[in-house]
Amino acid sequence: MTAKIALLGAGGKMGVRLSQNLKGSAYEVRHVEPGEVGRQRLRTEVGVDCVPLAQALQDVDVVILAVPDTLIGKLSAEIAPQLKAGTMVMTLDAAAPFAGHLPQRPDLVYFVAHPCHPSIFHPKVHVEGAPDYFGGLKAPQSIVNALMQGPESAYALGEAVAKTIYQPIERSYRVTVEQMALLEPGLSETVCATLLDVMREAMDEVVARGVPADAARDFLLGHMTILSAVIFKQIPGQFSDACNKAIVNGKPRLLRDDWKKIFDREEIAESIERIT
Repeated sequence: MTAKIALLGAGGKMGVRLSQNLKGSAYEVRHVEPGEVGRQRLRTEVGVDCVPLAQALQDVDVVILAVPDTLIGKLSAEIAPQLKAGTMVMTLDAAAPFAGHLPQRPDLVYFVAHPCHPSIFHPKVHVEGAPDYFGGLKAPQSIVNALMQGPESAYALGEAVAKTIYQPIERSYRVTVEQMALLEPGLSETVCATLLDVMREAMDEVVARGVPADAARDFLLGHMTILSAVIFKQIPGQFSDACNKAIVNGKPRLLRDDWKKIFDREEIAESIERIT
């Protein structure tokens, strides 16, 4: 029996990506988008029309909330009374579920699925003329999934939908909502995005000190490639003694001794509260 999916926020940036991957799938998809700009985007880019919210939710099996984190609490509370018992509500990020913004409906299934995005080492990421840095187009990516609430039997449906909306898939991992929050915002944003922003600032600083801008950019990005390949064991290798000494001296200069506390539940919760 074909599962019926209501895709809310279908005309947004993420919604259109999901709509493209759901097109031609085994699912019956009902697209919901309140804005005319988004509706027109769906018609132009995907070739589908939207339906009213009430119609989309009628006897639906899965509701995907492709909307900003700040809207999930309000929107899920609005639709919950219209959903039959056993309906799966899928969010694309752990923030709102972790923060407790989903309605108290024990008879609903809550599922979270988030993309890892393609690895920087995958050759299909850098296809000339059509790079796929985000994923969901040509470059395979892994995904993480969490069954937050509901029977164990519901996991298979949630994972199958997640594999469809984020295809092509490399690997699929099962985690908890708490573990997903450690990955984002913890690992990916608080650590990775912050340090990358610092690296960009460092590049700007050497440019301000006289290094030609193109030379600084090429030098940094090139070193990021080889250093990352060694650090993450993409290739066998080791750093020179000079590089290792620079790391030992650089960490206390750049990082606080207690920086790993950002993964404490209280700090993760504070980070999520700021974005939801």
